Amino acid sequence: MLADYKISKDDIDHFDQYGYLIVRNALDDDTIQRLLDAGDRLVDSDLKQSRQTTADGLYDGFRNAITLDDAFIPLIDHPTILPTVIQLLGADLHVMTSHLIHKQPDPADKPETYRQPGWHRDYAMATHDLGNAAIPRMLVKCAYYLTDLTDRSKGATMVAPGSNHLLGRPEIPEGEVDPLGAVEPSLQPGDCLIFENRTFHAGAVHRGADTRKAIMVGYGYRWVVPMDFVRQSAEFLDKLTPLQKFLVGEAFEEVAEFQFDGGRNPLKEWCREMDLPTARHPQPQSK
Repeated sequence: MLADYKISKDDIDHFDQYGYLIVRNALDDDTIQRLLDAGDRLVDSDLKQSRQTTADGLYDGFRNAITLDDAFIPLIDHPTILPTVIQLLGADLHVMTSHLIHKQPDPADKPETYRQPGWHRDYAMATHDLGNAAIPRMLVKCAYYLTDLTDRSKGATMVAPGSNHLLGRPEIPEGEVDPLGAVEPSLQPGDCLIFENRTFHAGAVHRGADTRKAIMVGYGYRWVVPMDFVRQSAEFLDKLTPLQKFLVGEAFEEVAEFQFDGGRNPLKEWCREMDLPTARHPQPQSK
């Protein structure tokens, strides 16, 4: 059940201007522990499906993670984050990616300026085809942090505020590694960093003693192809509510007639119940 969670105009303006938004305490302690336990089970397993690692062994994780442990399923329609995303993008959405990430501390010989990954925009295939100047806002990543990143140099996701408006790559001063104004956010367990695909971001160096653990869920417009999957398995779909099925790309109902708006959309129905707009830029009704 989605909560009646409305964000302020200041939050929307901040996201539009700077390309990111932080939602504090999105996860309670019990949820954090369930997600930590689920992530540890996967990383400690021999599972190869959708696994993503680096050769040095410092980075381990899984794509399409929502399908790999039932503890991740409630993140599909999280009662705070999903309504927030709807107010930022509109209601023609589906899940495009879910990414469990465990990052070990970096070796001592890595400098404070070490960035892994380096500064980049998401949904690289679209940027490759359209170019930086033409790429629109198409999706957001919702990064839930499960470990304490309140101190600097703990491997948090850095963002370059305002880079969502750039027509090219951000300018990095000579001798520096970060764009001017780059932010390394201070994040507590349970905080959620939301950033859009055009916002340049990078991984800060990790000097902490413990593994940095996070799970990211990405939402994009239903007319944009998901990044992690083409169609989810029937076994996974059987575990989901009708709304969750819709959010992972399944048709909510099938009819014979052509439906110019894509058919019934339960997210739009919820928005109407909550007196929220169903689109960021609604079109005038034809007469």
